[in-house]
Amino acid sequence: MLAFNNGTPYRLRFSDARFLAAWLLPFALLCNVLVNPAQAVLGAFLTWLLVAMVDSFWPGADRSPPAAPAHPALAWILRLYVPLQLALLIAALLAAQRADWPAVWALVFAVGFVTGSQGITFAHELGHSKHRPDRVLAWLLMASVNYSHFMVEHYRGHHPRAATWDDPASARRGESLWRFLPRTLAGSFASAWRLEGQRLRQFNRGWGASPLAWSWAVNIAFIAALGLAGQEKMLVFWIGQSVFAIWLLETVNYIEHYGLLRATSPAGQREPFGIAHAWNADHVLSNSLLANLQRHSDHHTKAWKPFAELEPLPGPQLPTGYAGCLLLAAIPPVWFGLMHRRLDALAQRSPPKGP
Repeated sequence: MLAFNNGTPYRLRFSDARFLAAWLLPFALLCNVLVNPAQAVLGAFLTWLLVAMVDSFWPGADRSPPAAPAHPALAWILRLYVPLQLALLIAALLAAQRADWPAVWALVFAVGFVTGSQGITFAHELGHSKHRPDRVLAWLLMASVNYSHFMVEHYRGHHPRAATWDDPASARRGESLWRFLPRTLAGSFASAWRLEGQRLRQFNRGWGASPLAWSWAVNIAFIAALGLAGQEKMLVFWIGQSVFAIWLLETVNYIEHYGLLRATSPAGQREPFGIAHAWNADHVLSNSLLANLQRHSDHHTKAWKPFAELEPLPGPQLPTGYAGCLLLAAIPPVWFGLMHRRLDALAQRSPPKGP
C-alpha cells in the first residue's frame, strides 16, 4: 500500500495490477534460456498465438478497464523491466555461444519477440516520461536492439508528422507492409540524423554531445568486438534478435496509422492531430502486456499522459488487437480486405475536409 503526498492511503487496484503481467513473458523466457534454450522459440510462438486468439475470440476481451489516475508504482513496472531484459540478453548471448545453429535461431526469434514487443514498447513509454532517468533507460532499451535513432525520430519526427505523407512511419492506403518497410527504415534513419543535426546546431554543440552518435558508436563497437573475437553465433544472435524486434516495431507503426491522413491546406498548414488519425484497439490482454499502447489516439493527442490514464477514445478501430494485426498485416490481400472497408466507412461518416 502506498500513500499520496497528503498521507491518504492508496491500494493497488486490479486495473493497475494487471500491468504486472508484462514481466511474465521475459521472466519465463529467461528461465527457459537458462534451462533449455532450444525450446524458447516454442514458448514465444505459443504466447503470440494465445494473445492473438484471446483478443479475437474470448468474449469481452476487447474491453480493458477504464482509465484511472496513474498509481505511483506503475512507473516501476517499466523501470524494473530494463534490468530484466538486460539479464535476458546476457543469458541468451552466453547460451548462443555454446548452442548449435538451430538453437541459435530459436533464440533469435524468442528473444527478439520480447525485445521487440515489450522492450521497444516500454522504451517508447519511458521516452515520453518527463523524468530524465526514465529517458536514459529508454535509450538503453533501444540501444539493446541497435535502433537508437528511434529516440530522436519518434518524438521529434513522428509525433508532429503522424498521419501525413511527410512521415516515414505512417503507412498509406494501398501500401503493403513489405513496400512500407524499406521506406520507413530508410526514411526514419535519415530523418533522425537530420533532426539531431538541427538540434546540435541550435545549441551550438558538436556530435560528441549527441546521445544518438554515442549509442551508434557503442553498437558498432560491440558488433565489431564480437566479429573480431570470432564469436559468430553470438553475433548472429545479437543482430538477429534486433532485426526481428525492429520488424515488430515497424509493423506496429504500419498498423497504427494505416491509410489515415490529416488534411493539409494549400499554404502547407497541417490539420491538428485528432482522434480520427490513429487506429485503436482496447483488448485487455494486449493492453496489459503493452502498457495501453493500443489506446493510440489518446496517446498522440496527449503524449505526456501516463499509460494507465490513456482513454479508449471512439476513433478508428482495428479488427483485433496488435498480436493478431501483426499476422494480418503480413498478408496484404487479407489486410487490405479488412482495412479498406473500415477506411471507406470512416470516409462516409466524415464530412469532406476543406483546405
